Amino acid sequence: MTPASLPALLRRLWAQDTFVYSLRVCIALGTVMTLCWTQKRMELVMPVFLGIIACALAETDDNWRGRLRALLATLGCFAVAGFAVQWLFPRPLLFALALPLAAFCLTMLGAIGERYRAIAQGTLILALYAAIGTERLASGDTAAWREPVLLLSGAAWYGLLSVAWAALFAHQPVQQNLARLYQVLGDYLRLKSMLFEPVRGIDVERRRMALARHNGEVVQALNMAKESLFRRLGGAPPQRRVGRYLSLYFIAQDVHERASSSHEAYGELTDVFFHSDVMYRCQRLLALQGRACEDLAEAIRLRQPFEKRGGSLQAMADLRAALQYLRQQPAPQADGERWGRLLRSLQALADNLAALDTQLVSASHPPVRGAADDSSLFDRSPRTVRDALERVRVQFTPASALFRHALRLALALAAGFAVLHLIHMRQGYWILLTTLFVCRPNYGDTRLRMVQRVAGTIGGLLAGWALLQLFPSLLLQSVFAVVAGVAFFATRTTRYAFATGAITLLVLLGFNQAGNGYDLIVPRLVDTVAGALIAGAAVFLVLPDWQGRRLEKVAAQAVAASARYLQEIMSQYGSGKRDDLAYRLARRNAHNADAALSTALANMVQAPSFFYRGAEAGIRFLVQSHTLLNYLSALGAHRHALPGDAGQALVERAAAFVVGSLEDLALQLAAHQAPAAEDGEALGLAQALEQLPEESDETGRRMQIQLALICRMIGPLRNRAARLVTPPAAGAVPATADAR
Repeated sequence: MTPASLPALLRRLWAQDTFVYSLRVCIALGTVMTLCWTQKRMELVMPVFLGIIACALAETDDNWRGRLRALLATLGCFAVAGFAVQWLFPRPLLFALALPLAAFCLTMLGAIGERYRAIAQGTLILALYAAIGTERLASGDTAAWREPVLLLSGAAWYGLLSVAWAALFAHQPVQQNLARLYQVLGDYLRLKSMLFEPVRGIDVERRRMALARHNGEVVQALNMAKESLFRRLGGAPPQRRVGRYLSLYFIAQDVHERASSSHEAYGELTDVFFHSDVMYRCQRLLALQGRACEDLAEAIRLRQPFEKRGGSLQAMADLRAALQYLRQQPAPQADGERWGRLLRSLQALADNLAALDTQLVSASHPPVRGAADDSSLFDRSPRTVRDALERVRVQFTPASALFRHALRLALALAAGFAVLHLIHMRQGYWILLTTLFVCRPNYGDTRLRMVQRVAGTIGGLLAGWALLQLFPSLLLQSVFAVVAGVAFFATRTTRYAFATGAITLLVLLGFNQAGNGYDLIVPRLVDTVAGALIAGAAVFLVLPDWQGRRLEKVAAQAVAASARYLQEIMSQYGSGKRDDLAYRLARRNAHNADAALSTALANMVQAPSFFYRGAEAGIRFLVQSHTLLNYLSALGAHRHALPGDAGQALVERAAAFVVGSLEDLALQLAAHQAPAAEDGEALGLAQALEQLPEESDETGRRMQIQLALICRMIGPLRNRAARLVTPPAAGAVPATADAR
């Protein structure tokens, strides 16, 4: 490596969120290890380390003031949990009652918001850490308060470091979240470009399914970027740098709406224009725009100027030339009306891609939003204590996934506590800790965690045994322990098995500083297997969360959100385009609901085979629902105030019909009722819209054609909904899906 490349490497590392997170943890662990080593108090290492880990796991993104408030709340919860464990430990019956109750109540607090969910999870983790430490010291004469005080010391040290970090590098999380957003947008555009591949016979439905699943990642990235920005804005006007990031966020929203737009069935376009290169031109332009999003992500991440490459300008010119050539060709005599309609859809697509390109160009110097622009972001956090308690109250029903998970976790911890006392296992509280980490809200994630946890523990124990053999020096082992802790936090969200091995290694080497690490190898392995099995049994037997049993309700939410999105779009065709909060909220809710349906289906296919007989119907419905959302996005991308004309009454009637049909369909799905087949009114409205006279301006005509496409979706969507409610019997041959 040349000296000149070292600063560039460090800059790239600094731009990575995992590196920054790991560096903070490294400083916290390293300073504690150094202090304990120099003071020859190595017996203090593990409880302080565990306090640091619990606090780091309870951390959420916020500005320094919000993080300080969260730290005080976290330390308060940790103190109550730590001292309660000390008091309850000699009283097993009370402990057996208190632990499941605490697990249930703390898990239910997750209904309030992500911050409370993280603090609650961290509190449970610290309580079990306190039980593990108390069990190890039960035979000694150590003061009862020592273990919780050491845990709190570690948590306070990491928390103060985190608050100082948030004050010094206030905008770094926003920058990283925006970079990730544009990265996944680039991937989305590349996937979308594959739909324009000018080849007959490709599986368009499979590609639409992949696009729908990736749309969930885009929605998640948008939500993370929005929350990160909201924490920095508060109620004050944005500062210059935050204002620039806010503009980039709004550009990303517009790019997402335009990227998710569909102006026609792609298979039909391929068939009609197969002998032209126009589809290839669309594909190439979208791919170049995807690359531009990735370049913008890199520029944001490294805080470098962004200049969009010029290749898309030529690609845009080539696309317009191809369209001009097609317009000069005589329409087929047998199907001239269809030719003209598809040409108009291609022109709308080209205009949409041109607007998308303009938005990416503007990212070089994001425009400052004026006072007339609505730059507000929707605050999803509770406003009052009453609001927070109400959010928890509405979740107290077996229909709530959070309630089922809370009850499941509470019973699993109770079962684990009973097992460790019945068979008197050494270091038995590792069973409860494993159960807590492995038990997830759905079966698929829990099953995966079981395998990863056991495999990672075995790998960590083998690595720990080898290091204890090869490096008997306690100083070297302490260095390895710090490195293992950093590795855990660097990989815990992406490579869980490796992270489990790292934390196992840290525990083994850390406890070896003040005892015999070899004594932990067998108990740790046995306890991990037992805890994983208990978690697996709980998620399978206690109110199992089979997605197939509630798929209709998730689908109903997606359909209802699409109806509200259409209402907001049509209101702007009457009053003029404005990206106000109401419109952006309706659009985001529609995409959130679409992502939730995709996630539910992904979880459903991971369940035992006899519980997802309707998965095929669910996947077909998702394709139809996502296609409807694509058509709505195209309608929203071209919204503009329209002058009244002869077709206005028909447009209003068609829009009202679609909204009413979608709302009725949502109610029927929520009630588990199979909708009746479409009676032909939707097709009649679509044909009437397509046959309106050409006197309308181009924007109006484009809107009418797009609304006709949406009307044509009602019938296929109702058919797929009927199969979703009453899936075909096992062994039946599924009908071919409408690939529109």
